[in-house]
Amino acid sequence: MKSDKIKKGIERMPARALLYATGLTKEEIEKPFIGVATSFTDIIPGHIGMRDLERFIEKGVHTGGGVPFFFGIPGICDGIAMGHEGMRYSLPSRELIADMVETIAMAHSFDGLVLLTNCDKITPGMLMAAARVNIPSIVVTAGPMLSGRYKGRRLSLVGDTFEAIGRLKKGEITQEEFESLETCACPGVGSCQGLYTANTMACVSEAMGMSLKGCATALAVSAEKRRIAFNSGKKIVELVKNDTVPGKIMTRNAFENAIMVDMALGGSTNTALHIPAIAREAGIKIPLKLFDDISRRTPHIADLLPGGRYFMEDLEFAGGIPAVLNVLKSRLKDNPTVTGKTIKEIASEGIVYNADVIRPLNDPFHKEGGIAVLTGNLAPDGAVVKQTAVSQRIMVHEGPARVFNLEEDANKAILSGKIKSGNVVVIRYEGPKGGPGMREMLAPTSAITGMGLGESVVLITDGRFSGGTRGPCVGHISPEAAEGGPIAIVQENDIIQIDIPNRRLDIKISGNEIQKRLKNWKRPEKKLSGVLGRYSRMVGSADMGAVFV
Repeated sequence: MKSDKIKKGIERMPARALLYATGLTKEEIEKPFIGVATSFTDIIPGHIGMRDLERFIEKGVHTGGGVPFFFGIPGICDGIAMGHEGMRYSLPSRELIADMVETIAMAHSFDGLVLLTNCDKITPGMLMAAARVNIPSIVVTAGPMLSGRYKGRRLSLVGDTFEAIGRLKKGEITQEEFESLETCACPGVGSCQGLYTANTMACVSEAMGMSLKGCATALAVSAEKRRIAFNSGKKIVELVKNDTVPGKIMTRNAFENAIMVDMALGGSTNTALHIPAIAREAGIKIPLKLFDDISRRTPHIADLLPGGRYFMEDLEFAGGIPAVLNVLKSRLKDNPTVTGKTIKEIASEGIVYNADVIRPLNDPFHKEGGIAVLTGNLAPDGAVVKQTAVSQRIMVHEGPARVFNLEEDANKAILSGKIKSGNVVVIRYEGPKGGPGMREMLAPTSAITGMGLGESVVLITDGRFSGGTRGPCVGHISPEAAEGGPIAIVQENDIIQIDIPNRRLDIKISGNEIQKRLKNWKRPEKKLSGVLGRYSRMVGSADMGAVFV
């Protein structure tokens, strides 16, 4: 066992003494050492239930014949961090999480890892670490939240809080209704109710084969989630004994399957950052273009929030990821999983219980998958849009630019009525380096929708979007403004063209004018220190996953 490095031989007597100081018995010293990385915190709804799941993981590890060692991993709630300086820390936390898991696992020579996670950057950070350390690992996502309720209507975080701000400004709802939504939208424990980034990454983890069957959609409040936690603790000991490492599971086939499931579900555009970053740690290159290639040939078969009608609870009761895999079975590339079964075996066992939630391939909601990758003279290295959440009325659009160098300025303009139908809102210097941290733009996108402009105003940015964003919102524009990308030289009232079906994003000025403006461009200076200063110096482009280079 890998842990023999710290517990075998005369020279390890001091290490054994310290291990005995923790209360271990001589019998336990001989067993596999399992690190349990828990991202429990009191401030994230998706994580407040983890103390309970920790108990079941611990019971499972003991039942399987291992010894669990818990260690803490930080988490950021993107919903709370949204719309202010706090969001600059969200994407950088992914790299910190990967580094922390690697550091603790390697320093203590763990034989295996259980990764207890749920929210946006925590799940990809832990998967990056699993690929990097390449010791037997299993992911336990803590589960989605139940829908809220108000006057008999189901509620979700994005539609009934972020978008409610614009509706209040327009006078469509009263202050009393607004305050009721505030307390009713999120009824308790779990990741937010739609296919936002947290739940998308949970689905990706299961589709990739790194979680047990049913883990992604089992509700946070359910006994099933407890059983999955227990069985994951038990299973990790088996994975250690069989030397089933992530490198045997996270293959190119696994990543392509995961992207396919993502496209079929219409998941968060953030996967275009996270999947390439995880794959890179596994020694596999996933170019941005692959997302578009797979999306073009993968029908969108699940109409989930934010663009659709259904909640994560509906996906769970319709059969979850195994049911989605069953629909996609003929297109999957077979691959091992942590369950001991191949992904096609799991797909064969999947059953669709509600064909309105998970449709067959011959009757999809859209012929293409969730994400489209655009290029053009405004995004030479690419940009992404969640096309399944865009109205057909504005899939092709041309309009004057309204230019902002800061998210907050754009949001104020939207909520004060300064943005008009037909405008293209440009928010720049919010990329990985320029932000720094590539903030999510859920506040302005929700404000646009709440103000009734969701089918007439386009927003483009070198930042990124929450998985809860819907409408014609193009992000990850690369190169970013801070790197001298063409988005840096857009001027007020320049005409911007977006053509999602033909995958184009262009500014209607000549190539000579673009070069002239770029020649005169100077990068704005920002005084940075600490984590953000280091991140800005080290991070690469969004089209490559915003990884350290």
